[in-house]
Amino acid sequence: MKILVYPHDMAIGGSQLNAIELAGAVKALGHDVVVYGQPGPLVDRVSELGLEFIPSPAVHRRPTPSVASHLRRVVKERGIDVVHAYEWPPALEAALACAGSSGAVATTTVMSMSVAPFIPANMPLLVGTEQILAVERARGREQVGLLEPPVDMVLNDAEINFQSDKFLAELGADTETFTVSIVSRLAHEMKLEGILCAITAVGWLNSLHPVQLIITGDGPARNEVQAQAQAINEALGVQRIFLAGEMDDPRAAYACADVSIGMGGSALRAMAFGSPLIVQGEQGFWQLLDESSVQTFLWQGWYGVGSGSEGSVEALAETLESLFEAPTLRTHLGEYARALVQERFSLEVAAQKQVAFYQQAVAAPRSQTRSKIGHAGTSARRFLSYKTSQLKAKIAGRYSLDDFNAHPVAQNKQVQK
Repeated sequence: MKILVYPHDMAIGGSQLNAIELAGAVKALGHDVVVYGQPGPLVDRVSELGLEFIPSPAVHRRPTPSVASHLRRVVKERGIDVVHAYEWPPALEAALACAGSSGAVATTTVMSMSVAPFIPANMPLLVGTEQILAVERARGREQVGLLEPPVDMVLNDAEINFQSDKFLAELGADTETFTVSIVSRLAHEMKLEGILCAITAVGWLNSLHPVQLIITGDGPARNEVQAQAQAINEALGVQRIFLAGEMDDPRAAYACADVSIGMGGSALRAMAFGSPLIVQGEQGFWQLLDESSVQTFLWQGWYGVGSGSEGSVEALAETLESLFEAPTLRTHLGEYARALVQERFSLEVAAQKQVAFYQQAVAAPRSQTRSKIGHAGTSARRFLSYKTSQLKAKIAGRYSLDDFNAHPVAQNKQVQK
């Protein structure tokens, strides 16, 4: 098959890395794969995997008509069989590009914590959690499947020397001090609450034990994170919170961890390095991954929603303290985490599932013209409603750039297994 993969952008982030690494794994299975999109830092990763990158026109308001038009030409010129878009803006542009007699099938993957309701219901869809899969099936989507975020177990292997001591030393951190690591985009939605809580918890824990926190990543909430880190370091009289910034290759940041904190794809990558994982969520959610909690995460993804932020600093600090004092438990939980990723989330397993999904999408009977028009009309009405609500939210000062992560399916307590 000839496949075009279209990540939502080429900045460093979990969904984009999943898209690119999975594209490379599908190519390794013998398929012709190209990557399409706006140039950005991850283009280098595309080249490393031996994939061709096709730059798109500049994006404006999404969907961007010039992008859809250019994508349509690329599909026709290259004889593409499947266009695989990630997240809703590329999904809509792919749907427009493949409409009519293009011959290609538009598919999409959504790794956000909820699916935009205006993605056409007849568009083959993959989601990242069992819980979201159940919701989308209940909504009547014609073809929807599960593909959990994959991890390259060859590249993300703790046995490789990532020079984590050098990484810590260059930050000014102590290579012998118990280290907690967070690799995350510094975003206001989903991320910031937990990161600020972790900074405070590590500060509190230093009254009992020497513990340092390494935060790797960048984003719009960097100023808030930096201010909190500075305040805690000044209160301690010694630097224990370190901001490493964005790294094209953050594996040293994962490898240095005695304990990792994370959500989504970052949590899975941390597990691949064999470190104990505390899953970060919102509204005070913190949960240690072990045999008793794993089924929760396999259902709702590597994320959760608590009952409120009160007491969350103390809860996280107590969990970190228990791990600090139990090296044998840390070893067990790290081994358990890596074995779970190897068995269920490896890139090789995901690539085979991805190809099977493409084959199913290509082989599926195409919707009749009247049905296509109906789906397109419903999608357009829902998109117009969405844009209207966004405008109202912006006027009211409640606008969210990351809106489908700002309202996760996991917040809906009625969606149970």
